[in-house]
Amino acid sequence: MKQARIYVDFNEMIEENLIILSETDIKEDSKGNKIELKEGLKVKLYSDDLCSCNESDNLIADGVVELNTHGNWDRDPKWNCRINKRGIYNESQKVKK
Repeated sequence: MKQARIYVDFNEMIEENLIILSETDIKEDSKGNKIELKEGLKVKLYSDDLCSCNESDNLIADGVVELNTHGNWDRDPKWNCRINKRGIYNESQKVKK
């Protein structure tokens, strides 16, 4: 990855564009930086994925941190991320505008 990103599991979508981000206020990005989460913080996300030839092609997205207000999960995340209108796409794809 060219840019540092925070790992998420894109299977943990709460809504079409809202994903569970963290149970704690600090999350480590792909470069080892500790990120202090707070309402309105813009973040870059990723999840491991493979292309059709079985090589790494991470899923990525950008979004904004929100305090969790959804209480129907088996764990209690504190923070979610609202994914922007570009959505989730593979790293090898050109950025959608």
